[in-house]
Amino acid sequence: MSKGDTPASDGNIANLITVARILLAPVFIALLLADDGANGPLRYVAAALFIVAIATDGVDGMIARRQNLVTDSGKLLDPIADKVLTGSALILLSVLGELPWWVTALILVRELGITVYRFVVLSDRVVPASRGGKLKTIAQSVAISVALVPLWEVFGDGIHIVNTVLMSIAVVLTVATGIDYLVQAARHNRGSK
Repeated sequence: MSKGDTPASDGNIANLITVARILLAPVFIALLLADDGANGPLRYVAAALFIVAIATDGVDGMIARRQNLVTDSGKLLDPIADKVLTGSALILLSVLGELPWWVTALILVRELGITVYRFVVLSDRVVPASRGGKLKTIAQSVAISVALVPLWEVFGDGIHIVNTVLMSIAVVLTVATGIDYLVQAARHNRGSK
């Protein structure tokens, strides 16, 4: 593929990868639920699937930028794919008793709030992920990935401290970037009046 001069189609390869990431979420959920906290092969497969799905976030974005395939639908779908994957993982970790519900609730309220905001202003403009938002997504992805893989069976219970530190970083970045989005939205509203 080469860069084109015309606008990219919504059905381009980068957007298809994003949609595939969304479609992998139900498979991940089914596998983790089927494992039911046994930390058996299904848990490892579910964790691997999550890691692959979340890691391809960078792939679709890179392809879109390099091949001039950036579309408004891609800008909208990409953060949704992240939220579907991370949201389902957080809920399942809480269901399994491995993550406090308040952490899941806090992250989900922020994520859903920003997503709703993006949809509300969609007729006016597309709000892409900010640099801070991308860093937050990376922190959440790493924290959730480490929490999903039962590393404590290999490294002992000390890994729970690592999990707590990683998740704490993700929570702080989640709250900070949520506040930043609100501040930017207020500035935009004042500037447009």
